[in-house]
Amino acid sequence: MRQREREISEQWLAALRTDNPLPAVQTAEPHWHTALDTPTGALPAFRPGTAAVLNEQSRLTPNNAGNGRVLVVILFWFALAASVEVWWLDTPARSLTSISEVLIAIGRVTGMVAGFILLAQVLMMSRVGWLERWMGSHALLVWHRELGGFLVLAVLAHMAFIIVGYAQDTGSSVVKETWSILTTTKDMISAFVATGILVAIGLLALRTIRRIIPYEIWYYLHLTSYLVLLLSYGHQFADGQELTEAGFGRWYWISLYVFVLGCLAWGRVLSPVALNLRHRLRVTEVVSEAPGMVSIYIGGRRLTDLRARAGQYFRWRFLTSGCWWQAHPFSLSAAPNGQWLRLTVKVVGNHTGDLQHLEPGVRVFAEGPSGVFTADRRSQPRALLIAGGSGIAPIRALLEELPAGTVVIYRAGTEDELVFREELEWLARERGAQVWYVLGRRDDPWPKRVFTQRGMRQLVPDVRRRDVYLCGPEGLVATSVKTLRRMRVPRRQIHLDPFEF
Repeated sequence: MRQREREISEQWLAALRTDNPLPAVQTAEPHWHTALDTPTGALPAFRPGTAAVLNEQSRLTPNNAGNGRVLVVILFWFALAASVEVWWLDTPARSLTSISEVLIAIGRVTGMVAGFILLAQVLMMSRVGWLERWMGSHALLVWHRELGGFLVLAVLAHMAFIIVGYAQDTGSSVVKETWSILTTTKDMISAFVATGILVAIGLLALRTIRRIIPYEIWYYLHLTSYLVLLLSYGHQFADGQELTEAGFGRWYWISLYVFVLGCLAWGRVLSPVALNLRHRLRVTEVVSEAPGMVSIYIGGRRLTDLRARAGQYFRWRFLTSGCWWQAHPFSLSAAPNGQWLRLTVKVVGNHTGDLQHLEPGVRVFAEGPSGVFTADRRSQPRALLIAGGSGIAPIRALLEELPAGTVVIYRAGTEDELVFREELEWLARERGAQVWYVLGRRDDPWPKRVFTQRGMRQLVPDVRRRDVYLCGPEGLVATSVKTLRRMRVPRRQIHLDPFEF
């Protein structure tokens, strides 16, 4: 096996040093795993999904993600301006005659900005489908992180300006004024607790910390954001000068809370419960794909009604001992075919380790489908798919729905780590696609050359006229995006599904 890998490496290096074509991949007859019987009947051996297959003559669906994003940005700034307008209407200019009054006014404005950003953050956590379709899942993730930092800064600024302003007004020290506000003002203790929780969440969002903590810890600590919303509500309406009395400001903010909480209830509770009551999902088979990689087949009722697409993901909760208390997002690794769903999991921790021992018949609670990493987001006739590690799962599913001429670049350490090799090569033969395997350790120099501009041009000369789908480790995605942008591939043609939480 190592000799074969060295031969492949030498062929690639020789090709990259010259203008010779890169080595072709070998195809093989596929061998499909057969799912077990389920309450809905026997499931057949693998076959490509029945979702609509696009081809070069198909009319491309306009990519409206950019328009939706612009609309969301406009609505965000309009609603934020209306929130601050509440303070503006309630504060005559002639009242700001001293330093203390100006400081207190700044504190009130930053408090309203913080309250609005908190509602926006909760809305982005609500998992409502329309917001994800308008924004795109990757853009939503970036917004959530960026606004989280601004939220912490706004809350701390609100506290600082209010305390210093009142201390200036009363002539007392900052420490004394802080204690006075904390002990004499209604709902102030809850506001301080909410601030502490927000700062803790903000620290967890730092990249260096986020990389080393388990997903479960990150997830459950982020759920305390709902507690922050509850604690801040009382403080905002009890102590906020602009909201204590009935009027436009009070009803405007109540409307914001009702809207956000309604979206939260629908996206997090009502919609998932309805989905699972309708489809009654169960595990039908667990198959080992490669060392440390397993595929889980899910059966159920009326799966065609799920309207899932290749490239999307669900949040899966397996109702068995040790697994029921946590849900994890995993992409579909095969296009939905109306008879079963398949997810493929890399064993990296206790939870994923338990999943490889699931028994047929285990009930599954799923939330989704989610994500816009789908074929209908493309704007060009052809596509390039780049995968690394277990990122091959959504890429392999997408290959079923993309037109002839699609190119797949699959980065892995060794041939033994290649997952779905037989399926990829069979699909490539049936769909008229090309599959390139880039093998080697992370410290090997030659695989890195493949993801340079020269290496990319060798593989895909017309890359600027393709949509590019990337899924894999953060380093692979970042390197590929940098190369693509240097090659002047438009941002709207680059679709990301990175391994991040």
